[in-house]
Amino acid sequence: MSAVRPGLTLRPHVKAHKCSTLAQRLASQGHTSFTCATPREVIGMVHADLGSDLLLANETVDQRRLSEMASLLDQARITVAIDSQITASLAAQAGIRDVLIDINVGLPRCGVAPEGASALANFAVSRGLNVRGVMGYEGHLMTVADRCEQQAKVRSAMEILITCFDEVRSVSGPDCSIISAGGTGTFDLYETADPVLGRITEIQAGSYALMDSHYGALDLPFQQALYVLGTVISVSDSWAVIDVGLKSLGMDHGNPTIDGASVWFCSDEHTTFSMKDHAPMPNVGDRIFVQPAHIDPTIAMHDMIYLSNGLTTTSAVIESWPVDLRGW
Repeated sequence: MSAVRPGLTLRPHVKAHKCSTLAQRLASQGHTSFTCATPREVIGMVHADLGSDLLLANETVDQRRLSEMASLLDQARITVAIDSQITASLAAQAGIRDVLIDINVGLPRCGVAPEGASALANFAVSRGLNVRGVMGYEGHLMTVADRCEQQAKVRSAMEILITCFDEVRSVSGPDCSIISAGGTGTFDLYETADPVLGRITEIQAGSYALMDSHYGALDLPFQQALYVLGTVISVSDSWAVIDVGLKSLGMDHGNPTIDGASVWFCSDEHTTFSMKDHAPMPNVGDRIFVQPAHIDPTIAMHDMIYLSNGLTTTSAVIESWPVDLRGW
């Protein structure tokens, strides 16, 4: 990732791992600006001395949380996304200084309609806010399998974002320079020679650092690094059961994956699976490495990440990293 998006051209998204120790590793590679999804992540990153440039890429109307972030501005630079006059007004009232105009580029989630971007920027400036630029997340395009089709659709989404940026910059101050977009699934599509894609200044990728099976199904140059370690607790002639279930896995992208096995289903505390190609069944007590389908909600269910020197039952734990940015 650092080879394609060096330094500040990547704003790593900490929601994918919620771990300030891993964020420190990314900062050591020159990625010192970060994306956050919750005020809790922002505040935790400041406390971890990683606050040189934090973006809350999410709207919030929680005045207490906005005020908590504003109280840290002598220690960090914190920018929040806004997509309405209400979110702009509340940010200004709390003492937030910097904002990005969040633009809807096709994902039906947050973001002001493109035709309202300039007016919102003008309103934000009237409230004393510094508009640093725009952001637009093309999340609906992250897993388009055909790369040519994906790039064409991403380019269309970015045309919207670039047009909005030019309009926003015309009513904002000289600090308006950020065009923020992208993710793990599109990280390498922003060719510098392209007059549209080359104008994107930073990418908000996060899952690449640890990966999951949803992104792993694509032809991306990142390796799976995170597993939930389960223990076999029951074995029959045809299937086995481990103590990893719905309460320890993000399931919105489907079942987890177990190498050499077919996952049947997950229940609250169990995953039932069978072995492929007539392989022998595991024994009760065996350890099984489970690959989650979606890393972000999986991480949010756990307190600790353990670094191991391998994927065997005899591998040693090298370090323990608290998932210290989880919670609300």
